[in-house]
Amino acid sequence: MADVNAASFEAFLQGWMVRQNDFLGELLSAHQQYQEGRRVDVRPLIDRVICHYGQYFEEKSKIAHHDIFLIFSPPWFSSLEQSFLWVGGFKPGVAFQIVNTALGDLTQDQKEKLSQLKQETKMKERTFNDDLAKLQESVGDPPLVEMARNQGRLCINGSPVTDQGSVPNTFKEKLENLVANADALRTDTALKILKILRPGQIVKFMASAAELQIKVRSWGSDKDAQNGDEE
Repeated sequence: MADVNAASFEAFLQGWMVRQNDFLGELLSAHQQYQEGRRVDVRPLIDRVICHYGQYFEEKSKIAHHDIFLIFSPPWFSSLEQSFLWVGGFKPGVAFQIVNTALGDLTQDQKEKLSQLKQETKMKERTFNDDLAKLQESVGDPPLVEMARNQGRLCINGSPVTDQGSVPNTFKEKLENLVANADALRTDTALKILKILRPGQIVKFMASAAELQIKVRSWGSDKDAQNGDEE
């Protein structure tokens, strides 16, 4: 059943990435119009992109409920993509890095608001790190990622487990809640950043975020393919 769930999400992700690439084209076109001085209404586009991300997190929550361990070692991600995982997804602080790289026209007021939000986000990230560490300690010495599926198997305290029933339900529930809360922080942080930015800046921010995701996925897939050929 877990393999079926993984295949289903991977199929969804493939379609989602196609739409992500389409949105990138729209965002770049809108940004170009802004650069040319044409002030078009980009709110509908921004709303559609936000909805697009919402669909991803909705589907992700479903797979997490079916098999939370897949979220920590997702077979639908390349090795490179997996290296960036933090509590089952990207670290919220990445959004601030994108802002700093993509936007050079921030006002002093915007910089101050973003700095305050960044500090608040860092504090919450540390809380999640502590909560995750406590969960790891509750099941023994190996890091949590070693409990995730490895070619269809779980590993707890160095011993392979083929039945998830061997893992306490309370542990899986706590882990699922932790991921859900981390996803909420990711979403909340991004939405708060959007409130600080102007429409034209939002378009550039969203385009940069989509471009980064697409490039990392492409680089990771190519690297995994090369490694596979070398074996």
